[in-house]
Amino acid sequence: MRHNKNFNHLGRQAGHRKAMLSNMASSLILHKRIETTLAKAKAVRMFVEPLVTKSKEDTTHSRRVVFSYLKQKEAVTELFRTIAPKIAERPGGYTRILKTGFRLGDAAEMCIIEFVDFNEAYTLGITPAAAEAKPKTRRSRKPAAKKTTDAVEEATVVEGEPKKAPAKKAAAPKAPKATAAKTAAPKAAKKTNVGKKM
Repeated sequence: MRHNKNFNHLGRQAGHRKAMLSNMASSLILHKRIETTLAKAKAVRMFVEPLVTKSKEDTTHSRRVVFSYLKQKEAVTELFRTIAPKIAERPGGYTRILKTGFRLGDAAEMCIIEFVDFNEAYTLGITPAAAEAKPKTRRSRKPAAKKTTDAVEEATVVEGEPKKAPAKKAAAPKAPKATAAKTAAPKAAKKTNVGKKM
């Protein structure tokens, strides 16, 4: 029985699980943000945060301990040179998990896990450029005026098309159908307005 054992095995045996967490933690350290499932992100957070705490003390021993978990020299170097100075004053909670919805294939809950201090939009209070471009209210008069001018331009283009010669050529192949209609019922062919725009 496994009562009160709240450890997620992630459907893998110990060696596979440790290797996967090591690779994901190294990717997170190198790229500062990765997209994965929610269960894996929670496991990576438990794996990487003690290593980040260990990196605050830059000694040979702490580097060797971190390397024994990550097994990548580049990730260890990035952790001690770039990440450790930036998170020196933070007492914990170095990562953030943002849910992004469900995966299309198996409906697994997806998320983004990232380092808190490396997302400038969150830390400095700067809104992204896309958010600044949106109007503050739902009803804005300026974009509505632009839309009406676009609609007028499109309307003039549509009106100008039937006057061109290629439009007459396009109507020419319809002539055999009209002659077939005349032979079948001449009165019906005269009443219909085939090819004319109202």
